[in-house]
Amino acid sequence: MSLRVGVLTGGGDAPGLNAAICGLARRLLAADAALIGFQDGWRGLIADSTRPMHGEDFQRMLVHGGTLLGSSGDNPYRDEAVMVPKVLATIARHRLDALVAIGGEGTLGAADRLFREHRVPVVGVPKTIDNDLDGTDFTFGFFSAVEVATRAMDDLRSTAESHSRIMVVECMGRHAGWITAYAGVAAGAEAILVPERPAHLEEVCHNLERLRRTGAKSAIVAVAEGTRILERGVCVSSTEKDEFGEFKTGGVAALVSRRIQERLGWEARHLVLGHLQRAGKPIAFDRIFALRLGARAARLVLEKRFGFMAAMRAGEIVDVPIQAAVATRKTLTDKFLDRYETFFLPVGSP
Repeated sequence: MSLRVGVLTGGGDAPGLNAAICGLARRLLAADAALIGFQDGWRGLIADSTRPMHGEDFQRMLVHGGTLLGSSGDNPYRDEAVMVPKVLATIARHRLDALVAIGGEGTLGAADRLFREHRVPVVGVPKTIDNDLDGTDFTFGFFSAVEVATRAMDDLRSTAESHSRIMVVECMGRHAGWITAYAGVAAGAEAILVPERPAHLEEVCHNLERLRRTGAKSAIVAVAEGTRILERGVCVSSTEKDEFGEFKTGGVAALVSRRIQERLGWEARHLVLGHLQRAGKPIAFDRIFALRLGARAARLVLEKRFGFMAAMRAGEIVDVPIQAAVATRKTLTDKFLDRYETFFLPVGSP
């Protein structure tokens, strides 16, 4: 009897999800395995919502953004007593020999617990545009998001120069500033503000004023949505928390641009890139990267190496325990920030 394998894509969508499904499907179908897609992440297993995956042209599908399976932020451990038994029942009903979970911290965290606590035969594929999963050098979708943010800053440079303005560009990143740092450096932003280092408005404005005295008429400020903004040592950005105990994001670019204009009298505008960073087709790198991760996940399934995920380390696709990806959050290190400090005006602690 052929293997029966389930697959889901959970959490926020990311460019390359369809490519990962393609890599997984083509390898498994070549091995005569039956592949069952669960719709909308963990919600599909909770509600037993599936779609057949035997007639898809997976090779053509890999170029498209989004995910053909749909996604959601549902997590069976938010209501463990009710939802986990439903997930286990769905797995038993479909006689699954393996389940491939493609997702970020929440999706893989649930997969890891199901493996450790209920011996569910799970294999993982790490995905997040934030690049904040440990255990892998990069996650697919990250470089596509960086490309979107970089191009936006490049394009905004022309209007900033035309009107002698400062443009404050808000990128995604609640806890980690990977997108903001990479895009900001690539676009030559004059200031880069990330969650790993609280930004002092006085120093930001001092450096921008110093820049203006050299004859500059415009500047780009890249800021991650989760950056803590301090003024006279007091946090002036949002301290409100959501239902999961996380600081609510949004509004930091508007705050920074308003304060810069008030302090310097230099016209400042802001732009929130938001979901544009996770929208559209993946760049070539993410297509190939995701394809390789999906194919590696299929190999783990065929070898019955459960509790592992496909990952990238030093350019190679390797296997690491899923637990390694969710044990800690990967953020920008001091070494990284210090290395690139010369590429933009310093905005760390005074």
